[in-house]
Amino acid sequence: MLLASVSGSLTSYVRDHGVYAVFLLMMIDAVLPAFSELVMVVGGALAAGAFGATVTLFGAEIPQGFWSYVVIALAGTIGYLVGSIAGWWIGLRGGRPLLDRHGRMFHLTPEKLERAEAWFDRYGDWAVFLGRVTPVVRSFVSIPAGVFRVPFGRYTVLTLVGSALWCFALAGVGWAVGSSYESFHHDFGYVEYVVVAGILVGVGYLVLRNKRASTLH
Repeated sequence: MLLASVSGSLTSYVRDHGVYAVFLLMMIDAVLPAFSELVMVVGGALAAGAFGATVTLFGAEIPQGFWSYVVIALAGTIGYLVGSIAGWWIGLRGGRPLLDRHGRMFHLTPEKLERAEAWFDRYGDWAVFLGRVTPVVRSFVSIPAGVFRVPFGRYTVLTLVGSALWCFALAGVGWAVGSSYESFHHDFGYVEYVVVAGILVGVGYLVLRNKRASTLH
């Protein structure tokens, strides 16, 4: 199964590369979906010693337990912040013309950009914070925030707070599960299928609703 293959690859990558894998994958997730939920949970499990490996940073070995958990969660938070700033800058510099030409590279179709604009119109700058703690949506906030010129200072603070909550909470789940991670991961795989099925149902509903709306007009 594709999901099983992806989750297995991500688990192996985080297990083998630790802090650096968490930083890189969360940086990517700020602009493109990269399974941030799974990345942080696996990182938390690594911090608890679930894989028989230790967390290292710049050659220094971090003691297993609380401090490993803090380092993993901070790596995810900072990586996500770096990626978010890069995405904001891309949106600011390129604006709508960039997304009109190359939006599909960032999985930002005109329809998704319209939804993002409605999101920002509804919540203002707080759309950044809400987006950072909302699954799936969180990967489609950075570039639109630059396009819609959300002030950099508020954008950075709201992103930092939202991503910290996300990363510390999910890493905490993995850390709490600890040595029982393998059985949890087996169960989590089924959760992934349910989530994907829910997304597909939601997308189908939106398409059907839009078609009905267009026929009425």
